[in-house]
Amino acid sequence: MSLKEDINYSLWCDFIERDFLENRFQEIIKDEIIQGATSNPAIFESSISNSVAYKQQLDMLQANNAKTIYEELALTDIKRASVLLSDLHKNDYDDGFISIEVDPLLCDDAQGTIEEGVRLNSLIGSDNVMIKVPATDAGYIAMRELTSKGIHVNATLIFSPAQAIKCAQALDEGIKESNKDIKAVVSVFVSRLDRIADSDCLNKGLETARLGIVNATKCYHEVNKFENKNIRTLFASTGVKGNELAPSYYIDNLIYPNSVNTAPLATIEDWLEDGIKEPTEIMSEEACNEYFELLAEKGINVENIYSKLLKDGLDAFKVSFKDLLSKLIN
Repeated sequence: MSLKEDINYSLWCDFIERDFLENRFQEIIKDEIIQGATSNPAIFESSISNSVAYKQQLDMLQANNAKTIYEELALTDIKRASVLLSDLHKNDYDDGFISIEVDPLLCDDAQGTIEEGVRLNSLIGSDNVMIKVPATDAGYIAMRELTSKGIHVNATLIFSPAQAIKCAQALDEGIKESNKDIKAVVSVFVSRLDRIADSDCLNKGLETARLGIVNATKCYHEVNKFENKNIRTLFASTGVKGNELAPSYYIDNLIYPNSVNTAPLATIEDWLEDGIKEPTEIMSEEACNEYFELLAEKGINVENIYSKLLKDGLDAFKVSFKDLLSKLIN
């Protein structure tokens, strides 16, 4: 039996690039290694800027403005990925999804996000596409509205349990209002918490590389309280930095029932070679709360960490998007 069959656990690839789609991507779908894929502005910025596979289409689009060029390039890849994942989606409606993010500059514009989400979903025209919306105040409004309109949503840039709750609530309300079999994921970022907190933890005699796992588990418990089978927790930002941890550390420690892990291709390859292939024992919510109490006693303010990471995440996607647009006009 597989982890998918045993506990409805899915592994999605956090990478999109045109040559990759025509080669390794198809292999790992066929071999049942991945069950879906995701993208974001930073991924597209890297792929389009560094791959010659986009040159011919880019040259043909030069008469357009930068955002139109970006959308044509990105949507070509998303449409191709949706086709490659379509059989998987038909066989298992929970999976076979590809995600595309709305313009990150709209993160505080609810109506703009809704309009762009509807437009992108219509342009792609596939039932296995998720519209990615950041977990901001405007984003919560957009998530509810998009799901109510019958659009699958990937709620992203979630760092705190409070964000996870607001996302799950918005998605739950929207899905129920839609009266359709709409799917959604609540994407909780993991490794970034450890990168910012590890030095403080080390100085205060606490275990490093721990906050990310505990925080993600707390968010998982909160999402599950809504008891909506169409909403799954997705663990994102699961690649490691440096050599202190096993490359598949953030996959190995978050193999939970009815969840998704979206990881970079290199991390997936490392997990295939050396990673743990069994379900993880889930820390209780009580134990998670006790850990947060310990952090507070040690003077580590997790709320400040959450705020910084959200701001940094939004800013990074905006910068990647602006950088990409500036490169698209010759």
